[in-house]
Amino acid sequence: MANFAKPSAPRFSVEVYQNEFLAEGSRDVHAIVTVTSTGGAAATRTAVAPGGAAVVIMVDCSGSMEYPPEKMRGAREATAAAVDTLRDGTAFAVLAGTHVAKEVYPGQGRLALADPVTRAQAKEALRGLSSGGGTAIGTWLRLADGLLRQSTAAIRHGILLTDGRNEHEDPAVLRATLDACAGRFTCDARGVGTDWEVKEVTGIAGALLGTADIVADPAHLAEDFTRMMENVMGKEVADVSLRLWTPVGAEVLYVKQVAPAVQDLTGRRTQAGPRAGDYPTGSWGDESREYHVCVRVAGAAVGQEMLAARASLVMPGAPGEDPAVLAQGLVRAVWTDDLAASTAINQQVAHYTGQAELAQAIQQGLEARKLGDVGGATAKLGRAVQLASASGNADTAKLLAKVVDVVDAAAGTVRLKAKVADADEMTLETRSTQTVRVRKS
Repeated sequence: MANFAKPSAPRFSVEVYQNEFLAEGSRDVHAIVTVTSTGGAAATRTAVAPGGAAVVIMVDCSGSMEYPPEKMRGAREATAAAVDTLRDGTAFAVLAGTHVAKEVYPGQGRLALADPVTRAQAKEALRGLSSGGGTAIGTWLRLADGLLRQSTAAIRHGILLTDGRNEHEDPAVLRATLDACAGRFTCDARGVGTDWEVKEVTGIAGALLGTADIVADPAHLAEDFTRMMENVMGKEVADVSLRLWTPVGAEVLYVKQVAPAVQDLTGRRTQAGPRAGDYPTGSWGDESREYHVCVRVAGAAVGQEMLAARASLVMPGAPGEDPAVLAQGLVRAVWTDDLAASTAINQQVAHYTGQAELAQAIQQGLEARKLGDVGGATAKLGRAVQLASASGNADTAKLLAKVVDVVDAAAGTVRLKAKVADADEMTLETRSTQTVRVRKS
């Protein structure tokens, strides 16, 4: 029987990086808010307390998964590897997804609790996975949501694998499903092979605050699924929000996660009292993330200063209690007539503004390439090469070099390659939002 020691909750800290000095007449305040969670016990535990975590794995079993057969075989092996990575006490289920969703294990609308017996039973059930039928991803997510909603787990997570497009479901149905599931569980999404739609997979992960990636070679699925499940097992605090309070006359223009990947949270705001709004950040383990906050304040005279925003990390309290404040930081504005002070750009703000532009340039460049706009694609992808080089984003630079011939990285001079493998283009598009941290001085 597993021993469930009382876990130690991670500690949160908030750091704010900005140039608080504004020129007379300026109103927009930019800041990078770095949130760090440390000291959790997940890394040292071999089991979780009952109700601590619940995971549903959704495996594409549509007809295309048999072409080539390595995809279906890789999916079975990857799911088995993920099941093996579950810690004792984790609630879990496995679903097969086609134009409908079916329970593979444990069945009957239930979740199983991970232990040596249930893990072995689940892996035996995976032998029965076969391909046939269409693809309607919304049905998979709805079944996963139903299973996870019956669990009392604090950490609720889905892992979704697909190899094709969502062809047997109206796009509006998938959008409505994602809207309904948002905030109820997080979900990592993976595309295997090269016949799936990047925007669909990244859209699922973005809506459900998870990660998206390509696994072009099915032989690498087990490694990727193991890594994903290890990450899920490291989560300890769920439903954490970044709360921004602003004074009278100020408004939040945008909030974007900028590390480890770019994700716009602006439209996800929910009101949290007078002049305060919450932006969802999902579940946390031992990790650090960074957010770019832009606030427009009322103008003020030279020499005046004000609190432009208060950034707090909050999580739901017990029933009937206020949310718990985990950490907070302050965003300031000071008006000056010192030109050097007001025009200096904070290093962190400049870096992550460039990383966001890099992601956008890649996406726009690839779209132009698909439309046959050689000039537009060359300009955008050239700018992406320049930004990747300047910021030290070596991983993205390598991916770009598979799509363009780089003549001068510093100047952004490139030529489009005549032939590009589908896997290389899709990998660049899928990973375009991944960023690098500010270089240490």
